Amino acid sequence: MSTPNVITEQLTAAGRAIEHDSFAVIDREAGPHNYAPEQWPVVRRMIHANADFDFNGLTEFHPQAVSAGLAAIFSGQARVVADVEMICVGLSAPRLAHFGISTHQFISDPDVIELAQTQGTTRAVQAMRKAHRLGLLDGAIVGIGNAPTALIEVVRLIREEGVRPALVVGMPVGFVSAAESKDLMALQSDLPWVVIRGRKGGSTLVVAAIHALLGMAEAKANSKDSIA
Repeated sequence: MSTPNVITEQLTAAGRAIEHDSFAVIDREAGPHNYAPEQWPVVRRMIHANADFDFNGLTEFHPQAVSAGLAAIFSGQARVVADVEMICVGLSAPRLAHFGISTHQFISDPDVIELAQTQGTTRAVQAMRKAHRLGLLDGAIVGIGNAPTALIEVVRLIREEGVRPALVVGMPVGFVSAAESKDLMALQSDLPWVVIRGRKGGSTLVVAAIHALLGMAEAKANSKDSIA
């Protein structure tokens, strides 16, 4: 029998009860779905973050997405590379620290802004290029919640420059290129991803998806410890 999660749970009994009750409501109201057992906790937490059941159906997974995310978390050298600071701030610092995960984002760096201005691109594009120059994208969990151009650039880096993230959580929101950027990501058959089809998305959903993976990682570690 595995021990309960501690690191990835709410810190108070009242908080845990509310969260667990919320998950129970989501399970009940969502009804039957087509997600695998390891995928549903990700979708459920995304629904919990926005109270939007459309993510039951709009969310799609590469077949190896969850296993690749967990492997990255267990590597001991995991990192999250995000398009915006909101994702890095939204992720729980204690949960990240427990797994030794660092976070990185460059959207407001002066050199990123300057290159975007001189080259006629977006800051998000230049931020992803900087992450690549620094060697941070390979093996990373890449979280894109705000900028479709960041996700499009990640796809380009994968195709043209051989970048190999461990997992891409591609959920940019918007009306210009948002849906198209996620469609491009979903065409990558040899690299794990999670996307939300269409215009919906956002940084809170990227955070929710990564928190779900962290929760599953702790549960898996607890299960191994109990067997040992």
